Amino acid sequence: MHTDHDTQSLQWPQDIYDVLQDAHVTQVAYVPDAGHSALIKSCQANPQMHTISLTSEEEGVAMLAGSWLGGARGVLLMQSSGVGNCINMLSLFQECRLPLLMIVTMRGVWGEFNPWQVPMGSSTADALTTAGVSVHSVEQAHDIRQTVYAASQLAFNTYRPVAVLIQQRVIGFKNWSK
Repeated sequence: MHTDHDTQSLQWPQDIYDVLQDAHVTQVAYVPDAGHSALIKSCQANPQMHTISLTSEEEGVAMLAGSWLGGARGVLLMQSSGVGNCINMLSLFQECRLPLLMIVTMRGVWGEFNPWQVPMGSSTADALTTAGVSVHSVEQAHDIRQTVYAASQLAFNTYRPVAVLIQQRVIGFKNWSK
């Protein structure tokens, strides 16, 4: 059971989709995730966007480097538990000065029920920052559009890796105690 959401919090996937379209993102790499499901469906419905389901997040990091070198902008959608899989690959973006936009749904923090999510969830921002990624965190749904826009501008205009962490309060949490 998810926590109740207001209308604005249900709008955030559409806000991200709109920003991705405005930023001319055509490559969408993702590991299937319930938190990103509405956004993934919107991207799949757009014939101008190529969605690629990954088996592991680091595949998306490599794929988006190739996409950029081929002239296309992309985004990596993942859950915080997948960030640890990307750490070694992120050096590619630092050394080659390539842009990378990551949208990360957080687990293991506010209201988490699964203890396996806690270690990576509590260290996601620190791990990304240590790897040289500019990290922006969103606690409220109404801040998502502006934050993702700013992150896309930073990534694509300065050729840097940037991550937006969508906190668990925005996506909701599963309550298995009822």
